Amino acid sequence: MTWTTEVDRELCMGSGMCAAMASDLYRLDDEDRARPVSARLVPDERALDAADSCPASAIVVRDGDLPIGPRP
Repeated sequence: MTWTTEVDRELCMGSGMCAAMASDLYRLDDEDRARPVSARLVPDERALDAADSCPASAIVVRDGDLPIGPRP
């Protein structure tokens, strides 16, 4: 099973919360915007935590087509 993750660069404000929580999953680029290290990942609770903690709600984690993060 794999999940996918993406960051909406228009929403991202570059707080770095995701990179601080899971530096192997998310990084800040040269424009100080987050990006996933890989769009596909093995299920990892830290990806959901990063999506939950994003102050701009810019991170989405999906299991197939079903959005699972951020959690309500």
